[in-house]
Amino acid sequence: MTAASGRAPRDWRGALDWVAVHSIGIALGLMFTLPIVFVLLTAVMPDEQAFTADLWPREWRWGNFVEVFERAPLLTYLGNSMLYALLATAGMLLSSIPAAYALAKLRWRGRDAVFLLVVGAMMLPPQVVAVPLYDAWSGLGLTGTLWPLVVPYFLFDAFSVFLLRQFMLTIPQSYVDAARVDGCTEFQAMLRVVVPMARPGIAATALFCFLYTWNDYFGPLLYTSERPDEWTLSLALSSFKGMHHVQWNLAMAVTLLTMLPAVVLFVLAQRSFVRGITFTGVKG
Repeated sequence: MTAASGRAPRDWRGALDWVAVHSIGIALGLMFTLPIVFVLLTAVMPDEQAFTADLWPREWRWGNFVEVFERAPLLTYLGNSMLYALLATAGMLLSSIPAAYALAKLRWRGRDAVFLLVVGAMMLPPQVVAVPLYDAWSGLGLTGTLWPLVVPYFLFDAFSVFLLRQFMLTIPQSYVDAARVDGCTEFQAMLRVVVPMARPGIAATALFCFLYTWNDYFGPLLYTSERPDEWTLSLALSSFKGMHHVQWNLAMAVTLLTMLPAVVLFVLAQRSFVRGITFTGVKG
């Protein structure tokens, strides 16, 4: 009895110490989790209860998730979002990996100046070039489609080039030099040596690109707003709230369905994502 009573205070002190040490993390976790819980509870509420003072559903209506598919062609919007995000991510990798390799592992005149241009392009807001780009795509007759959103990623993405270049700088130059001595061309050295060693950085960059394009609203609004059959989920969600502005339970159900693919992808790739972000920027 005495031993048990002596262990209890120590256990409580240990628990309190753990809470004190992790208090900031717990507070941040609650800060990010509670809005998602609120959205979920609202999504399964009856229409007359949504956005009232009652936070707990009087009746759990899981059929709201089925009803939103009857109200709007969400599968079409889901396919457009997936097409946009996957093609943009693939194009980003095809264009950014060689550019980052050239900036990180090749020695050539003007390399530092080009890198400064990449950093400058990162600081340029997309709204600044929206009008001339729209005019150019309109002249090509591609407005109203997803092509103006996808094609630029096959050409250049400053943020991705910057991240990949910073990660490749952490790979020792001796590996690349050894590959050259063995007779590898620069393309073979990049593909067989640098890319396998840069997988965490590539995964982190790909995840950044996928999440950005998946949640992109400005681009689809600019180029596809007049073609509902080309809408992505982010644009359709905004219009859905406008069409059914009093049915917040259905709007929250669509919000959860929109968030689900991105959350699942992050959970599956979080280890590579964290490792890639940790090592990116070690060298400058």
